[in-house]
Amino acid sequence: MPVKTAYQGELSFLEKQILHHVDEIEQWFRFAWQKTPAPLMSSVDLRNAGFKLCPVDTNLFPAGFNNLNPQFMPLCIQALQSAMHLIHPTCRFVLIIPEAHTRNVYYFQSLNVLITIFKKAGFTVKVGHWAQQGEFEGVKVELITRVDDTLMVGDKEPCLVVLNNDLSEGIPPILKNLAQQTLPATKMGWVNRRKSLHFKYFKQVAKEFLPLINCSLDLIYPEMENVKDVDFMGQVGIEELAAKTEKLLTKIKSQYAKKRLDKKPFVVIKPDNGTYGMGIMSVSDSNALLNLNRKQRTKLSAIKGGASVHNVLVQEGVYTAEFMENGASAEPVIYMIGQHVVGGFYRVHKSRGVDDNLNAPGMHFEPLAFEEACNIPNCDNFEESTANRFYVYGVIARLCALAAGLEEQELLEEQ
Repeated sequence: MPVKTAYQGELSFLEKQILHHVDEIEQWFRFAWQKTPAPLMSSVDLRNAGFKLCPVDTNLFPAGFNNLNPQFMPLCIQALQSAMHLIHPTCRFVLIIPEAHTRNVYYFQSLNVLITIFKKAGFTVKVGHWAQQGEFEGVKVELITRVDDTLMVGDKEPCLVVLNNDLSEGIPPILKNLAQQTLPATKMGWVNRRKSLHFKYFKQVAKEFLPLINCSLDLIYPEMENVKDVDFMGQVGIEELAAKTEKLLTKIKSQYAKKRLDKKPFVVIKPDNGTYGMGIMSVSDSNALLNLNRKQRTKLSAIKGGASVHNVLVQEGVYTAEFMENGASAEPVIYMIGQHVVGGFYRVHKSRGVDDNLNAPGMHFEPLAFEEACNIPNCDNFEESTANRFYVYGVIARLCALAAGLEEQELLEEQ
């Protein structure tokens, strides 16, 4: 059963400011989307500390559609129709390229929901892969071939290629320089994409947005440092990593002191590329990085597909003030199709603390119950309507989608 907001505390200054400026915010986004189109699909991991609400990751290959509230299928369908009208108004036939997760039941459950959304939105859909075929958890995966610069499914030519494969292991030759439009662009796969670039643009977008609601950057932006040429196994670059960690911890401590927050600063060490919650470690003392044991170094040195980590992000740790009724820590994940927020869920972990990465084995998901406040909040009684928190979550997620759009523009210009 979908849950209400896990955080039931009173609305923060940021939340109140957003809810006081809904009309201006919607107008701002309307013009922003005209300049920077949103990705076809995205999901955003948020952390709500009560005093700070930040995105900590933005995914352009979301694979949790099965965790959304089924009641919002009509919203997903409408959002996809709207997005596709802008992106490819004549499209009829869509090819979805999935991950090669033959054992991941939940991934194929998500893929099934995504297929349903496309079909109900009026598209012919095929799922195809260059190295895998068969039926997996009810999803038929067909073998795709390439004829000149065009992907084919049998003798059928798709109008659009939708990647639900994050290309962590690189861009295969079959996907390079296609005549067909590919979304996201292959350049947005994790082989090229960097979180530091995304957050550079999020910071830019946030600075443009925040004067509208008279709020400061620190309320929604996690501070961070980027460290290149790190080799955890060879213990190269560790001193620079520790130094930048100490620098960031000192900065956070100063911010906490100004706000009279009695909390211990921490940072999250994570790969600048990659997903699946791999290669991540929470640190509150920079000396811990100088004394990593082999197990810790091994954990930090590899990401999905066995790729090595060399570029590292030191990101301000944001406590979570959100809990389930059983006391389990939670964080919201917001899903978007095009420029529209279509739902989300709580990532929940009963064995992890308020300063831990919750994207780890043992987690589970609880659908968000958006109630009446999915896209338009209840402004008549917003002080008492904690469901309005979902609208606020959606605002931050939309800022991330704008940042992803700018990020894509830069990466494509590099071609």
